Amino acid sequence: MSFLTRIFGKTKKGGASVIGIDIGSSSLKVVQLRREGGTAVLETYGELALGPYAGAEAGQATNLSAAVITETLNDLLREANVTTKDAGISIPFSRSLLTLIELPKRENPEEQKTVIELEARKYIPVPVSEVQLDWFIIPEFPAEGAEPSGEAELASVKVQVLLVAVHNDELALLESVVQGAQLAASFYEIEIFSTIRAVVDEPVKPVMVLDIGASATKVYVVEHGVVAFSHNIPQGGQDVTRTIATANSLTVKKAEELKKEHGFADGKEAYDRSTIELVFSHIFEEARRVSTQYQMLHGKTVSALVLTGGGGVTKELEQYAKTFFSVNVEIANPFSKVQAPAFMRPVLEAIGPEFAVAVGLALRKLEEIA
Repeated sequence: MSFLTRIFGKTKKGGASVIGIDIGSSSLKVVQLRREGGTAVLETYGELALGPYAGAEAGQATNLSAAVITETLNDLLREANVTTKDAGISIPFSRSLLTLIELPKRENPEEQKTVIELEARKYIPVPVSEVQLDWFIIPEFPAEGAEPSGEAELASVKVQVLLVAVHNDELALLESVVQGAQLAASFYEIEIFSTIRAVVDEPVKPVMVLDIGASATKVYVVEHGVVAFSHNIPQGGQDVTRTIATANSLTVKKAEELKKEHGFADGKEAYDRSTIELVFSHIFEEARRVSTQYQMLHGKTVSALVLTGGGGVTKELEQYAKTFFSVNVEIANPFSKVQAPAFMRPVLEAIGPEFAVAVGLALRKLEEIA
């Protein structure tokens, strides 16, 4: 079975309820859904910080062993009252390679496969034996007009290929966690794809997603539902928290609470707003540079910006982001894709950015049993 078949392919049908499990660097998240008619229904969700399991504080990024992650996951599944073992599991973007390359198009599928596999090795920064490597050809969305004809023109036709590689040790860790938690995981999915499924609704125009994690911010442009461009910014939510803690002589735990409670809201005296602007301004400036680079390379402009990840729950972050971008800016709301009691909506909207990956995983898992 090929790597992408295992990552992206469908498997046999499972039970009525499913879970998506997001194994992040600072916390674990789980979302349990069931299908009712043609609707995804939210049954339960939960989150546990990993910091305390590493002798650190909540909100801090960690690098835990499979045994400790398994212990934390079992605690989370129990506390969230999860009732199913049918799961989809996330792969951290930091432990994967995702790159889009352009190659000459070959009419013979086997010849095309050979060209891609030979070219792919140029983009893998580690020995190929250390990763699981696969690829797929991006579907063509040609502009209106005549198709190229003639040998000369056919030779100039290019095909875009998305290369995907994941470290073997990361897959071994995840498989160990799955076994330890006694889960039935039919797929692992790089978190970017889960997020796209949960928060991007625009079918055609390019959309930039800014996934502000604990230790880093992932920036990617999605076009026709496909990752057309990606970039990693080595700053994230924990940098904001540490800045607040240092400037105000607070513990990381307290600073994290204040960040989520107040964010950019005016009229608060918890900390100076300029404190968090130091980090967020750098993230947004870098994202704006990525947007410009994408426009120069592809001749297209980003139509909207979606803020997600743990950093996306920062209050009034949307308003601050709008000072950097001329396009529509919105906070991700992945729970809008599921049915839930009306009284829960305000809470779900507030925490939504943190659960985008878990929701996206659960939605894909539901597709398997449809």
